[in-house]
Amino acid sequence: MTQPLKATCHCGAVELRVTLSEGLASAHRCDCSFCARRGAVAVSAPLDGLEVVRGADNLALYTWGTHTARHYFCKTCGIYTHHRRRSNPNEYGVNLGCLEGHHPRDLGEIPWVDGINHPADR
Repeated sequence: MTQPLKATCHCGAVELRVTLSEGLASAHRCDCSFCARRGAVAVSAPLDGLEVVRGADNLALYTWGTHTARHYFCKTCGIYTHHRRRSNPNEYGVNLGCLEGHHPRDLGEIPWVDGINHPADR
């Protein structure tokens, strides 16, 4: 595990403290119908590796289908901050763009995962 990082939405109403499972090595994009439209790069954190420091009341939740994936975003600025994964409900995906001092372009090519053909859909 890495040292805790600060993550915020664009307007700063939501702040998270995040400890990543594998640092930035877990960075990826997903091609499912929701993630492809959102376009964010996600990094992984265990459930106990994410704490909402400020703005829990300003987080909105979006879920659909099986309701396993739980996507959170700021009610004020609309930025996606994190989600509980359907592929692994024991971890969060965290928006790399929200992590202080990090930018997706700094990682170069970022791999894609196959969210379209999710095993739970078979």
